[in-house]
Amino acid sequence: MKFPQSCECDRDRAPPRRRRPPALRAAAAVLPLLLLLLLLLLPRAAAAPLPAADSSGEAELEEAAGRRAALPDSLRLARLLHARAAQLKEEMCEKFTVCENSMEMLAQNHLNLPKVTEEDGCLLAGFDEDKCLRKISSGLYTFQTYLEYVRETFTSEKGNVELLCYSTEHLARTIRQMVINPNEVIIPDPATQESLRAKLKSDKTWIEKITVHLILRDFTSFMEKTVRAVRYLKNTRSFSA
Repeated sequence: MKFPQSCECDRDRAPPRRRRPPALRAAAAVLPLLLLLLLLLLPRAAAAPLPAADSSGEAELEEAAGRRAALPDSLRLARLLHARAAQLKEEMCEKFTVCENSMEMLAQNHLNLPKVTEEDGCLLAGFDEDKCLRKISSGLYTFQTYLEYVRETFTSEKGNVELLCYSTEHLARTIRQMVINPNEVIIPDPATQESLRAKLKSDKTWIEKITVHLILRDFTSFMEKTVRAVRYLKNTRSFSA
């Protein structure tokens, strides 16, 4: 026995679920990083200058307390930077099939990207907080020029990479302020940055994509070690009060 089809059934069906436009998906991915940056910057802008300390001892106590207070926000920002860099690296793999362990990748890996090694004092065994913080801050400043290259080359994610650049610079400044002698942090001068930009430029699109992937890969690794070091400092509160 056949039943006539009814229009009522079609109307009762739930409408197909719409996918969010790419622009909305990109905005949703960037929003947590942007909100954290606003939270980091607003208190500094609104804070009134502190009165001068009565003695050098009190000044040192206030300085140590200020450095400890920056650790939780630095840890959150480092984690977000690590997550965003890893996400961009995966998108390079999906969109351009530039992934790990390819022969082309190994052949083009001539970049002098910052790395955290055992000698930098960032490993739990033999941890040296001031040496480690100097290395992290110096590395983040050095990565700035590389990330600017990624922004100019990975044009489909330009907005996300631009926020990554800004956040990296902010974290570099914050960690530099934790170093006992901030002048010991290495910040590339304009001539060095310009020389690196010229070295990175390539006329071959495929080489550009490989370079971008290598930068994102090593930045992700650098941020992973940064997260571990800052988390260790936060948990042990190793800054003396």
